[in-house]
Amino acid sequence: MTHANFLSDPFPTPIEMPEDQRTGPKRFFNRELSWLAFNFRVLEEAMNTRVPLLERVRFLSISATNLDEFYSVRVAGLRELAREGNTTPAADGLSPADQLVLINAEARKLMEVQQTTLEALLKLLEDEGIQVLDREQLTKEDRDHIDAVFMSQVFPVLSPLAVDPAHPFPFIPNEGFSLALTLKRTKDGRELKALLPIPAQINRFLSLPEDNGTKRFLPLEDLLLHKIPDLFPGYKLAGHCAFRVLRDSDLEVEDEAEDLVREFEVALKRRRRGEVVRLKLSADAPARLRSVVVEELRVTEEEIIEIEGLIGLSDLKELVLDSRPDLQWPTFTPRVPERVQDHDGDMFAAIRQKDMLLHHPYETFDMVIRFLAQAAHDPDVVAIKQTLYRTSNESPIVDALCEAAENGKSVTALVELKARFDEAANIRQSRKLERAGAHVVYGFLNYKTHAKISTVVRREGDKLVTYTHYGTGNYHPITARIYTDLSLFTCDAALGRDATKVFNYVGGYAEPETLENLSISPIDMKSNLIKMIEAEAKHAEAGKPAEIWAKMNSVIEPDVLDALYDASRRGVKISLVVRGICGLRPGIIGLSENIRVKSIVGRFLEHSRIVCFGNGHGLPANKARVFISSADWMGRNLNRRVETLVEINNKTVKAQIVSQIMAANMADTAQTWVLMPDGSYTREPVPADGSMFNCHRFFMENPSLSGRGSAGAADVPELAHTTD
Repeated sequence: MTHANFLSDPFPTPIEMPEDQRTGPKRFFNRELSWLAFNFRVLEEAMNTRVPLLERVRFLSISATNLDEFYSVRVAGLRELAREGNTTPAADGLSPADQLVLINAEARKLMEVQQTTLEALLKLLEDEGIQVLDREQLTKEDRDHIDAVFMSQVFPVLSPLAVDPAHPFPFIPNEGFSLALTLKRTKDGRELKALLPIPAQINRFLSLPEDNGTKRFLPLEDLLLHKIPDLFPGYKLAGHCAFRVLRDSDLEVEDEAEDLVREFEVALKRRRRGEVVRLKLSADAPARLRSVVVEELRVTEEEIIEIEGLIGLSDLKELVLDSRPDLQWPTFTPRVPERVQDHDGDMFAAIRQKDMLLHHPYETFDMVIRFLAQAAHDPDVVAIKQTLYRTSNESPIVDALCEAAENGKSVTALVELKARFDEAANIRQSRKLERAGAHVVYGFLNYKTHAKISTVVRREGDKLVTYTHYGTGNYHPITARIYTDLSLFTCDAALGRDATKVFNYVGGYAEPETLENLSISPIDMKSNLIKMIEAEAKHAEAGKPAEIWAKMNSVIEPDVLDALYDASRRGVKISLVVRGICGLRPGIIGLSENIRVKSIVGRFLEHSRIVCFGNGHGLPANKARVFISSADWMGRNLNRRVETLVEINNKTVKAQIVSQIMAANMADTAQTWVLMPDGSYTREPVPADGSMFNCHRFFMENPSLSGRGSAGAADVPELAHTTD
């Protein structure tokens, strides 16, 4: 089997593939099926006995949430293309209709495994004193308890609805969860069809009194079924089923929108009413009741998923109890960089000393917030510019920008309204910023601004100094606790000039003629990446060491993939760490025998984007060219978004990225899946002694080099194997 430790193991033995497939669409994996394979890997963590039990429950919830979003965006788009008769093939040769058939089959398998996994986890939870009951298991004391809870906390929010000619079937919004009911009047047996929407504003799992230390929960739908006599006086329950709706959630915005914010508000309302793309329905639904639901929601049989078990697995996250830390990952507190502490928390002084790269969540994201909060209060700061793609509802970043504007500083906030599922939050933030006096820019209508840049201009003596932050992830303090990302802080003048040009480009359509240390999409990032891949191929042909390391979330852009294939054929050794979608087929003779791909799925969500070119010296090497980026290698990132690719020139930061971050990712065996030539993923078996190298644990235990004050590149800690 292929070994996962890319740092020390040789490339696997490649396999044959017919020549017509090596040069045709079969050289690529399908994007959607690759994504489903990723979600299978997420689900696999819910079955991984080395993962704490409640974290396994969380992984199951995440896999369900992921699949819902996949259907409401990706599947919805493909379905629309298929209905319009579009037969244009994807890069892998599959038409939209072909893809829908394969997606349907794989997704159904995934959902079956989710339910099997749930059954196993519920048994394990019960062994640990956490029990999920059904209404048949309730004691008299339980019923007395839930009667009181029902009247005070649930009943006021409910809207029971009859369904008859005078009461048409109501609209069920996206992600709406409901009970469909057949009721019979007790006095004459007259039948009534009814609907009971289950409010999302109430917890899905109702807490019951503990029983000998066992924490017990009742699903909300079971409570409602138990209380049918109170909701429909004079009727008894004759039949029921649960169902959940997913609707098309893609936004359409008019190209000529005069008021972009208002147009997005209208589009967000349309999202709730998009066409149904998937209906999950109880497998034991009574035939007549099932027919009513299916007919009223206008879904086909292919769009119906019958579930034997719990519908709405994403709600399982409620069972991850704060009171049971023994069943979760050990507590981890992110570090404050030593150099910032050496300067008594002064971010500007720490950055002036030399460039600093923070590795989140291992180094706290609070340093990014401190950078802006300090700028807001500093009388020498004259201007702040900031991109905002995703941020939290109560954002300390936005608060700092508002305070800076109120303190008389020039503040420009570049808010991306098209950040999917965060559009409403971003509209609220933009209005808050405008009220504070900040200048809010919305960027391009056709391009999302996905770059992560912040600049602070500070008067120091008789000159202005620009302090710049470039990130690989969003300015979101909540997701920064679980996403691995990089934050580069610098006062390098060239990087400051480059950042200012990007803001001018997005805010004023002033396309930069020259950039010094930066490539940006959609202008030159893709072409520059391909040029650097080609340069590495020329090094190989000249007999020099030639190697590429890259870490991404997704790699599917066909031109980039073909450049990698060409480099592989010419002798370049290419090692990729791709968490999610990968369209590249590794290990094929005459195509990709020098390419290997691994995916890391573990405690933290791998999100940072890194590219390293040996530059004729192999890897790791001091003369390598090293970059961090906001962009994955996808068509949308390289062709239809504003993104950054930042070259790292600081010696210590380069060593940190290549010899610490990338080396640890390459060495990981504990959380690694290896992509095989046929598209399957395999993982390393656990050795008898249980010792496997875990890069997340390594990063938790070893501080980042560039934040260590006087620490230099020579201080790279050895990648010793540790027990997972």
